[in-house]
Parts: sequence; C-alpha cells; structure tokens
Amino acid sequence: MAAAGHAGFPGGALCRQLLLTLAILTAACDACKTVTLHVPSKLDAEKFIGRVNLKECFKSANAIHSSDPDFQILEDGSVYTTNAILLSSEKRTFTISLANTENQEEKTVLVLLERQTKVLKKRHSQEKVLRRSKRRWAPIPCSVPENSLGPFPLFLQQIQSDTAQNYTIYYSIRGPGVDREPLNLFYVERDTGNLFCTRPVDREQYESFELVAFATTPDGYTPELPLPLVIRIEDENDNYPIFTETTYIFAVSENCRIGTTVGQVCATDKDEPDTLHTRLKYSIIEQLPASPVVFSMHPTTGVITTSSSQLDREVFDKYQLKIKVQDMDGQYFGLQTTSACVINIVDVNDNLPTFTRSSYVTSVEENRIDVEILRVTVEDKDLINTANWRANFTILKGNENGNFKIVTDPKTNEGVLCVVKPLNYEEKQQVTLQIGAVNEAPYSGSSRSAMNTATVTVNVQNQDEGPECSPAVQTVRIKENAPVGTQSSGYKAYDPDTRSSSGIRYKKLNDPQGWVTINENSGSVTTFRSLDREAETIRNGMYNVTVLATDKDGRTCTGILGIILEDVNDNGPSIPKRQVIICKPVMSSAEIVAVDPDEPIHGPPFDFSLEQVPNSDIYRMWRLTKINDTAARLSYQNDPQFGQYTVPIRVTDRLGQSLVTQVNVVVCDCVTENDCNLRISPQTGNNRGIVLGKWAILAILLGIALLFCILFTLVCGASGAAKKPKVFPDDLAQQNLIVSNTEAPGDDRVCSTNGFSAHTVGSSAQGICGTMGSGVKGRGQETIEMVKGGHQTLESCRGAGQHHTLESCKGGGQHTLDSCRGGQVEVENCKYAHSEWYSFTQPRLGERVRLCDQDTNHTHAQDYVLTYNYEGRGSTAGSVGCCSERQEEDGLDFLDHLEPKFRTLAETCMKR
Repeated sequence: MAAAGHAGFPGGALCRQLLLTLAILTAACDACKTVTLHVPSKLDAEKFIGRVNLKECFKSANAIHSSDPDFQILEDGSVYTTNAILLSSEKRTFTISLANTENQEEKTVLVLLERQTKVLKKRHSQEKVLRRSKRRWAPIPCSVPENSLGPFPLFLQQIQSDTAQNYTIYYSIRGPGVDREPLNLFYVERDTGNLFCTRPVDREQYESFELVAFATTPDGYTPELPLPLVIRIEDENDNYPIFTETTYIFAVSENCRIGTTVGQVCATDKDEPDTLHTRLKYSIIEQLPASPVVFSMHPTTGVITTSSSQLDREVFDKYQLKIKVQDMDGQYFGLQTTSACVINIVDVNDNLPTFTRSSYVTSVEENRIDVEILRVTVEDKDLINTANWRANFTILKGNENGNFKIVTDPKTNEGVLCVVKPLNYEEKQQVTLQIGAVNEAPYSGSSRSAMNTATVTVNVQNQDEGPECSPAVQTVRIKENAPVGTQSSGYKAYDPDTRSSSGIRYKKLNDPQGWVTINENSGSVTTFRSLDREAETIRNGMYNVTVLATDKDGRTCTGILGIILEDVNDNGPSIPKRQVIICKPVMSSAEIVAVDPDEPIHGPPFDFSLEQVPNSDIYRMWRLTKINDTAARLSYQNDPQFGQYTVPIRVTDRLGQSLVTQVNVVVCDCVTENDCNLRISPQTGNNRGIVLGKWAILAILLGIALLFCILFTLVCGASGAAKKPKVFPDDLAQQNLIVSNTEAPGDDRVCSTNGFSAHTVGSSAQGICGTMGSGVKGRGQETIEMVKGGHQTLESCRGAGQHHTLESCKGGGQHTLDSCRGGQVEVENCKYAHSEWYSFTQPRLGERVRLCDQDTNHTHAQDYVLTYNYEGRGSTAGSVGCCSERQEEDGLDFLDHLEPKFRTLAETCMKR
C-alpha cells in the first residue's frame, strides 16, 4: 500500500490542514520540482504553513531568499507568513532561491499554494484512486499537525493492499489512539482504507502513534501481513519558553574584574527538541539603574558577566535586570518570556558602620540653604581613626531633587545632614530620607551583609515669601512687522501661598531695542515699534525682555519674557559675494550662491535669472545654469575680453519674493583667483596692468645666474680640453655641479670672434665683449664676458672642425647667437622638446664640468665635482649643498601668487 498524496491526484492524502497541507512534488532524480502547499483561504501573520525539503534540492546552499515578501523561509525549510494573507484565487505561487556564495551556484524551488478542498469531494473521487496504478503493502510515513483546527474528521492518507484486485478487502487499525488511550483518535474506513483523525492532538502529550493496519477478506482471511503504521505529530510552536525561576538573585563583589561571572539563567521549552521551536536566545532588555551598563549576557548559555570594572556598592548596592528568553533562535516572531534578575553588589569591608538609632526627626525653614539640620552617629568595631573606622554617609532615598547632602565630621565620625537646595513648603511639607553608611576601606569579610541604613524625617516650616516668577522664562508669539500697538499676553508671576497673580505689578527692566511696552497690572505686552526678526540682535528668532514682578509688600522676582518673532517673507534672497573672478584660460564659469535671511519656509529653492538692462547685451554674453536650490553657475557664452563686467542677477525665493544683486564679474588672464587679485589695478579695477612680483624677479635672476654658470663651465672646459683630451665616464648624468666663488678678477682677454652656438628663446642679446667682471647690460638683459682662452667657441670644446648647434626648432633650420661680433643679434622664437634640449646639453655639460678648474697635471682643484650614488635612503642630516643653509621659514607663499611667466607650470601642476 502507499499514500495517494500527489497534489494532482483527486482523493490524494492531505497530511496537513488548517494552516498547512503539504505535498511535495519531488522525485528522486529531480529534487527541485514544484512543491504544493494546501492552505486555508485566510492565513494569519507569522504562522507556519509548511516545510520544504531544501537539502534534497541543494545541499550546499548558504543563502535562502523568497521572491514573495509575504513569506519567510527558515534554514530548515519552514515556511512562515510575514503578513496576513487572503487567497483571492485558487492558486498562488512564489519562488525559493537557493544559492552558494562560494561557488556562485544557484537553484530555485517553485512553491504552489492551493486552497484546501473539502474532504467530501475527495471521497467522491476515490473510485479514480482505486483505478490508479498498483499499490504496495508497505509502511508509509504520515504526520498530523498538532492543535489542528480541522475540519474533522481530518483525512490523513489512504492505505490499500495489492490483493484488493483479487479479493474484497476490509481494512482495520489497532493501537494507541484507536482502541487504547487516547481512544477513538483515529479510524479507518473499512471499504476504502481512508485514514482519519477525529480531533486535535497535543504533541507535548503524544509525540507519535504506532498503529497496526490489517487487511482481511469478509470471511476472515488475511492475505497481507499486519502493516506497522507510524503517525508522527508535527510540532507547532505553541509553548512559550519558561525560566526555571521567577526571580534570579546573584551577587558579585564590587570592583571585580571585567568578565567576572555573575550567574547563569536557564529556561525550558516543551516544544520538539533540536528544532527552531526550542532553540533559545537570552538577552538583557533593561537594567536599573540604566547607566552605566555593567552587565552582559551570553545569548546561548544565559551566563551573566560583568562588562565594567566600575561596580561600586556605595553608589548602587544592587542592580535589577529584566531578562528575556525567546525561541525560534531569537527571530522576531518567536515566543518570548521575561523574568527578573537582582544582582547585589557585595561590599569588601568586614565591619560595616551601624547607626545608633533607626530613625530621626528634624525640621528646617523653607528657602534656607547651606544650613546644618541634623547629626547622626554610627558605631564601628574597626580600629578608630583608620579607613576601616571612618564612615562614609550617603542618602539612599528621598533626595531625588538634590535638596540635601550628608557629610562626615572627621573629628567625631558623625554624619552631618545639610540643606544645599531650598525646599518649598507649598510643594512638600515633609521629606523622608533614607541614609546609609559604609567604611572608607573595602569590606573583606566572608559574610554577606547589606548597608546599614536609617530614616530621617525632615519637616519643612512655612515662611512668608515674595512673588514667584515660575517658570523663569515665558514666551509669547508675535509676527514680525506687526502693526504698532499689537497686544499680546505677557509675563505672569504669582504668590506661592495663594497661587494667585492678583496684586502683582510688572515693570520692564531690559528691552534692548525698545520694541515693546508692558502693562503694569496685567503684564501684557504691546508693540511700540515694528519688530524685525532679521535684526542683528535677534538670535534664533527670539527677542528677550527682562520683567520685574513686585507684590504689595515690595518683594520682587525677575523673569524673562521671550517674544518669538514669527517670520514674514519680507526679505528677498541676495548674493553675498558681489565680485567673482573667472580665470579665462582654465575656467569658463563661476559659482553664484544666494542666501535668504528669512526662515527656510520662505527661502530656497531659489530661481536665478539675468536682469535685463536697457542697451546691454547681458543675455548674449552670459548664461545662468542652476546647480542646486541655493546656487547657480554663471558662464560666458561668447569669448569676452579681459576686464570687469557688471551682471545684474535676480534671485527669487519659493514664495516669489525677489531681489536684484549687481555682481561684478572679473574676466582675468590668470590660473588661480589669488593670482588675479594681485594683478587687479586698484585704480581702474581691471586686470590690464600686470606687475612682476618679487619672487618672479628672483626667479628671473636665478635663471640668468644659471645661464652664467653654464657658459662659464663651457669656457673653462674648453680651456682644459685643449691641453689634454679626456675619456668621459658613462654615468655623467649623475654628476653634480658645485658652484665656486671667484675671489679675484680674471685676465683682461678679448673673447673669440667665432660664433658660439646657443639657443635663446624669445630674447635678444648684445655682443658680450669686454673685461672679466664688467657686465654689459643691453635692453634689460644681463650679459657676461667669456675669458680664459682667447678664441674659445663651442666647436673648440668638442674638437676642431666640429660645429654643434641645437636644431629642430619649430621653423627648422639653425639659429646661432654670435656672441663676439658685436651689435644686436635677433633670435627667432622657437620651442623644442625636453628630450632635444637634454640630448644637446647633457654630454657637453658633463664634459665641461669634469674638466673645469684642472691644473696642468690634470688633477682636480680644491673644489671639484664628485659623483654621489643613491644607496637606498636619504641622509638624516639633510642637504649639504650650497643652499642647505636656507631656513625653513623662508615661505613658499609666492606659489599661491604666480606671475604670468609661470602660467604654463602652474596649469600643469594644478589639481584638476
């Protein structure tokens, strides 16, 4: 026999009704076929409706997801509803996605929800069941959901013998739930073999039933052996986890280490073990006192440990914890139970001070402060005048408002109770305090003992008082720009004895702007001038007026009347930055930001527009593009000339209030705004006048000095080369140039008339003939003389008959500066690549520098060039070159204000 539980088989077995009838359409060869769940038409939220065998589909899945948010899938395949659902149609489907995030493998299971059909309909179709394929007489697992709501009798499954094809077979069952307790829980139809359950079952009472099914002929013949039939009761999460104790009481020593075990709580759950229904999570949901948090609980074991080392029994002698246990592994829909846990903080002093009396009575007048009202004494067996004897007193209860304090008299060891905050007879005539005492030294005894306490009853005596300004700050609302004479309720003081305001007079002590007047009898205020919320003295829209209240006996109190100025949209948005700079080579626009002093409800989003000016081309030259609610981008449309332009911009707030701001736009030939600011002429306001900064002049002079060093090296090297040719090393690129000062004038020689090939960019030069040391200046450019060697040319440095020039300028050809023929030589502007300049100068500079300042024996002079190889790290001493003495405080501020000659360098180095 077998169960006819296929979802598409009329009369098939339904193993779950109420919230669940689960039939899984899976085969051994294909584990991911469609799963059908038979459910009621109405499903409540957070209810179990079935279980899908996910392991058969995908054993290595570590991520589970439901395509329908109304359903949640747990790790064991349990399907729960997340919301209340009403099935409007016969069927509803959703997909369970299974994935393995390690190997990116995915599988899906289609779940089909079908509304339950009546059992009677399935009975009418049982003939079709009998005509299905041949059944086997074998044990068939079956289950019944506990606490099922029916309808009863609840059809479970059908048992059938193969011999029914040859004989008339009668079916019967025996066992617990049939003829043994609980009686008549199950029965089987004699002719059909349909098995039914007659009433709900509690799994906590009966986990399963082992029945025996019989197949007999009418004459008593048994063609089949008895069939063992196990009916398992499926667990429902219907039992709350229960703590083993209603209140747990633990103790821990004060000042113990972090992680000290305080105690362990435990709970039990009657649901099925080793399921989510009995997987419990513990937690602390409340601690009193709440701060600081000093305890933590292990979620699985329920062990409470200390999370702070600041346990102080003199501050808090115990803590009360509200703890929670929840099944379903702590899921939000799991059942939960709470319990209380009291943790006592144990003192470490072996003898606690004891009060000589258990209660005291004293009195004090109201409004008195810094006055002693009581002395209490304690007895202590510890050694006198030691930390174990000296008592520390504390107020445990009754001082929630901080009116009292108790201190220890160091001479008598008495507790002195004082009033530090005035008491009010009209609020409370009597205060009951609980005071306690401990020793200065920690308690080290073995016995547990609570703090010794005493009760102090303080009677408050009445005193005739003046008016009371309470609350001290009172507020009223008045619209700004309200008409003069607008009246509003003002400040109110009252007599604390009669709780009345009659007979109290009011006077204005301070009115910063003189905006209001105050009524002497009622305290109401009247506007004297127009109120402006945007005035400079107004902070956060409130205007404070100081009021003096006086009773009939002349006693006074002072209060603050805060006038809340309700905003009116009386200000249009404006642009605070009236001048913007557009560096034309690198920028094409500038950002315009507007502000509105009104409240945000009367402010952004702003609308930006250009204001038309007669006989102007504003719209042709400029364009506004909105960036956000408070900013827009102003850009030029046509290529404007450098200079200043006035652009009127109208900004309108969300309610239509607008204002035109004249923005001064400076179109500047610059790289940064600071660079342009330095070159804007203060007289004309434009950037036509360009001046050279001090650092630019310094850079030019340094460049000229560098050129001098190069020419001097070339001349010196040519002199040495004429004496003895040298073989140059391969690593000339690592040679360093050391500058030596000339300490005597050179020989009076005339420079060569031969041409010296060089490359000058965008400049002109005079002939540079004369004596050493006499610089000749021509057209603002400094020139030098070349000495030591008569007719020394670039050709002589490399050998006779060779002519070396730098070619490949833009216009091609060869450009030579004849430095000794006199007169003015014009050189064309040309630019060249760095590699060309490098290949031309490096071998020549290296050779000249190496031969510089050698004597007739070809040995180096005192100052010569050395090669320093990089060995992996820099020196801790820093630079030892000629510029190492320059102080670090020599600023580099000039980099923020580069001159036009350095624009290319600035544009290259700018962070885009």
